[in-house]
Amino acid sequence: VLQLVESGGGSVQSGGSLRLSCAASGDTYTNCMAWFRLTPENEREGEREGVAAIYTGGGDTYYADSVAGRFLITHDKNNNTLYLEMNSLTPEDTAMYYCAAGRLVAPPVSWSVEYEYESWGQGTQVTVSS
Repeated sequence: VLQLVESGGGSVQSGGSLRLSCAASGDTYTNCMAWFRLTPENEREGEREGVAAIYTGGGDTYYADSVAGRFLITHDKNNNTLYLEMNSLTPEDTAMYYCAAGRLVAPPVSWSVEYEYESWGQGTQVTVSS
């Protein structure tokens, strides 16, 4: 598995922006990296929501409907770092954000499925106040 370390979380007011980073290290082959989040509402079930993903081979990106147009996922191949630019944040975006990496057979279909990813970071908290 890859070692993934997230950073960039914090507290921001509604309408603000944050940029998350995920530094990846290791030699495990993966073709997709993603951001998931665990909101207070989903914490009881422990089910993380897929936020965005990028197919690192071709650059295709995928977004949850709730963040499309506000969030941007990018990947720097030179230093194998994943980013999530988050704009127009709302209190509903408050969550623990996790970076994930995996080797997916069909990213367009399965990018938001937790068990498709074998490498996970420890998470970074994002809190948006109204």
